[in-house]
Amino acid sequence: MKVTIITVVLNGAKTIRETIESVLSQTYENIEYIVIDGQSSDGTLDIVNEYKEKINKIISEPDQGLYAAINKGIDLATGDIIGLIHSDDYYLDNLVIQRVVDEFISKNVDSVFADLLYIKDDNINRVLRYYSAKNFIPEKLIYGLMPPHPTFFVKKELYSKYGGYEIDYKIASDYEMFVRLLYINRISYSYINLPIIKMRVGGVSSGGLKTKILCNKEVLRAIRSNGIKTNHLIILKKYPIKVWEIIKGYAYNVLVKKNKTK
Repeated sequence: MKVTIITVVLNGAKTIRETIESVLSQTYENIEYIVIDGQSSDGTLDIVNEYKEKINKIISEPDQGLYAAINKGIDLATGDIIGLIHSDDYYLDNLVIQRVVDEFISKNVDSVFADLLYIKDDNINRVLRYYSAKNFIPEKLIYGLMPPHPTFFVKKELYSKYGGYEIDYKIASDYEMFVRLLYINRISYSYINLPIIKMRVGGVSSGGLKTKILCNKEVLRAIRSNGIKTNHLIILKKYPIKVWEIIKGYAYNVLVKKNKTK
């Protein structure tokens, strides 16, 4: 089973090396790695090219934004399964892809997702939020709740069947994709009860109040565009769960600290 990993980057020189090395260090051998650079101006491409012998495809050209760049990577992919890892994220260990493939095979599903750790940009050992998909069911998408997007792996044939990412969203095209795949078309899925990715806070959907307002508007539009009834009040129900995830992040830090002192 071949796995394609796609990294989309624009001016990510500070973090792209760690992302690349976390992919290249995976023990699973049948990996195709694609990097889509939006014509960075900070030396990102120079770093990427240091690994050009190990990266299968490197594209550097202007694009229409994050989701258009992801679609470009999907079109280039030749793997049976596609996963995304952004330029400020990295895998927790070198067994992540092996676990994902094992889950696909043992459960015979269309998609797999897991948990994610939000980390502090200047202290990667400090977890700010433990983003868990343990209790996810497709019906929760109506409340604006979804699995962690960077942990989502799906069979390429489903992108071919149901379409790629909608590029007219600035923040929530990943959410619209989940609604389309998991809620409307009911593709099968399995959950790995482990965090597999660390994500630095500061991504496209983790900004301030204006970003959150825009995100909620786009989430509402994504639900309604797929023929589902909802409203702003229903979507706001997701925030108590996010508070709980922050508490879990604190507990995770305490647990890690205790284990180190043993």
